[in-house]
Amino acid sequence: MTPAFATSVNPCPPEMAMIPGGIFTMGSDNSGFIEELPAQEVKINSFCIDKYEVTNSQFAEFVKATGYVTVAERPLSKELFPELSDEQRLPGSLVFAIVQPGAKQLSWWHWQTGANWRHPFGRKSELAQPTAGIAHQDNYPVVHIAYEDAVAYAQWAGKSLPTEAQWEHAARGGLNGATYDWGDQYSEKKANTWQGIFPFFNTKKDGYTGIAPVGSFPPNGYGLYDMTGNVWELTSDWFMPVHNHKNHSINPTGTEQSFDPNKPTEKALHVIKGGSYLCAPNYCSRFRPAARESQAPDTGTTHIGFRLVKNLTIERMKNEV
Repeated sequence: MTPAFATSVNPCPPEMAMIPGGIFTMGSDNSGFIEELPAQEVKINSFCIDKYEVTNSQFAEFVKATGYVTVAERPLSKELFPELSDEQRLPGSLVFAIVQPGAKQLSWWHWQTGANWRHPFGRKSELAQPTAGIAHQDNYPVVHIAYEDAVAYAQWAGKSLPTEAQWEHAARGGLNGATYDWGDQYSEKKANTWQGIFPFFNTKKDGYTGIAPVGSFPPNGYGLYDMTGNVWELTSDWFMPVHNHKNHSINPTGTEQSFDPNKPTEKALHVIKGGSYLCAPNYCSRFRPAARESQAPDTGTTHIGFRLVKNLTIERMKNEV
């Protein structure tokens, strides 16, 4: 059936791309990651999605208009963290730093007081290295964004976070079943990922050791940029250790609860997709449309951002007839 908005009319805003509805294979049975199981065919209606990740300049407009204060800019609750001192409850976020061989697992992440979307590596880092701030990075993806920050921005923008299914369908760029959003062969030039041995050294073969400006790499088949690498992107779905969309005939949204066996004490985890500039073939390897990870809703980092969608209600009704 011809889409309701075929060729002559594009119902999406200029900064968004229209993703055609259809059936695609979600997940993967041969990646080696259990959380991508099982691969299932799901049906998606057409929708609009941002061509780029939300940038610092766009988020700054939102903050200027609303006065919004992000989670990373708020002190930790005394009621929730009574064991912490006043100094330990100061606002901050998780920051990545290269470590030496032999370092303990995840020691490359550390809590940095004063780190937030305005100051990705903290104020002290900017004093030592002025380029560490966002003063000249308007076109870079905003980071240190917690789930509620992304939702607040989405409501202001009149959009919403994508479901995992919407995000993965868009990321595939029409290449259903391909390993990457450009095909089946990994390429250091197709996305902002980590070259070298993570987390010890980055050879910078793709031109970047950190976040890149949005649109620095080729788009996928749907005209979307940075669906692979650069920063992880938040979705609205709860995280469960395997896919469970079989009973959802159209536009699946996942389960109504969350659990990650690798983080058994954490609750209310959401799915993040796409990998980031910290994903390397020797570690993570989640720079693929099928890949997924869990993220706590109250935590931001230097490698998590987001993009938004707009659902096409009229087209959905016509497609379902």
